Amino acid sequence: MPKLYEYLGIVLFFYSNEHEPIHVHGKHCGRETKAEIHFLNGRIQKITLKDKGPGLETKKRKEFEEFVRAYAEDIVNQWVDYFVKKKPIVPKIITQKVRNVRAIY
Repeated sequence: MPKLYEYLGIVLFFYSNEHEPIHVHGKHCGRETKAEIHFLNGRIQKITLKDKGPGLETKKRKEFEEFVRAYAEDIVNQWVDYFVKKKPIVPKIITQKVRNVRAIY
């Protein structure tokens, strides 16, 4: 279970036996939400959130979504590095709140 980031107490990670679409899991206080990153013609088109069980609490879910939107390209690159190129992931701790990113997705 490679950990990518720790952001405001939320741990973002991949399960080691993942599948497409590319997605990342966010976990906080035993609750979990997944963010799927959808592509069309090699470009990110949308990001959708899916809760596992009760999912992240409202505030943490919003922080998770904002983070994924801000770091979507980096998450995709890490997915490719880990699952395709078989490279290890070095987790990053992000202590500053990301800005509200206005993306097309």
